[in-house]
Amino acid sequence: MLKKIVLAGGSGRIGQSLAAFLINKGFSVTVLTRGHTRVEEGVRYVHWDARTLGEWKKELDGSYALVNLTGKSIYCIHTERNKKEMIRSRYYSVRVLQKALETCEQPPQAFVQAGSIAVYGDTHHMCIEDSPHGEGFLVKMCELWEKAFFAVSLANTRQVMLRMGTVLQTEGGTLKMLEQLVNYRVGGKIGSGMQYISWIHIDDVHKLFLRAIEDQSMGGIYNAVSPQPVTNKLFMEKLRKAMRKSWGIQVPAPIASLGSYLLAGIEPDLFLKSQNALPYKLIDEGYTFQFNHLEAALSDLIKK
Repeated sequence: MLKKIVLAGGSGRIGQSLAAFLINKGFSVTVLTRGHTRVEEGVRYVHWDARTLGEWKKELDGSYALVNLTGKSIYCIHTERNKKEMIRSRYYSVRVLQKALETCEQPPQAFVQAGSIAVYGDTHHMCIEDSPHGEGFLVKMCELWEKAFFAVSLANTRQVMLRMGTVLQTEGGTLKMLEQLVNYRVGGKIGSGMQYISWIHIDDVHKLFLRAIEDQSMGGIYNAVSPQPVTNKLFMEKLRKAMRKSWGIQVPAPIASLGSYLLAGIEPDLFLKSQNALPYKLIDEGYTFQFNHLEAALSDLIKK
């Protein structure tokens, strides 16, 4: 019988690619979704509301691991309503999953939670797992999220949180938005260009989740980013090179903020914030990244 992985909130881009990866590795995958119960492309989807216990909790009993990717995207306008939903979607999903695990006769041996390096705030300083937290709404959201995840100690289930950086993948996300800027010849540096981007290739995301699922020595918090963060200026240079575009107009901070708000419907300052994180624990534990350098990652992802 195949080992079963339950992906809570696995209907998004990362969840879908992770599900396909895990199936290819020989696991069976069940996705907890707000959509209807069904089977598609080898994945079983089971309805839940991400807040209350229901029949879906039976999916956890006897499963090999639980992965939680639930949470409203931060790439929206941060109205008070959206802020509340960003916090609630993360907090309530963690708590209800913990309650469900406590009902299991055979609980999964691992609970892997997606987190965010946004907890370090807007900073140019290199941050490792025990670095001080920053300030602002996203920091507070991450702190509540992490506190909820580690508030309950599960006797028979390892708990791992992967603080993720900017995930580079072909289907949508940050990379696709920046590609569009380059195509319209406004792919120069954004703002000062000195803000750091801590990125990770989607293939390494897959590998890290699999490692967290299977490696019995893993526990606690890990920064899930490549060991080579870069400035926005360098990122855009490497992206233009990968796309074979020789130049791009610089986007001043006020224009970037206005365009982000009006054209993309994204909080104006998100692309101007600096996130400079190092995967210290992963390096210390001997993890080898498939993509250490941005140029190789972009070359792999960009269709010429």
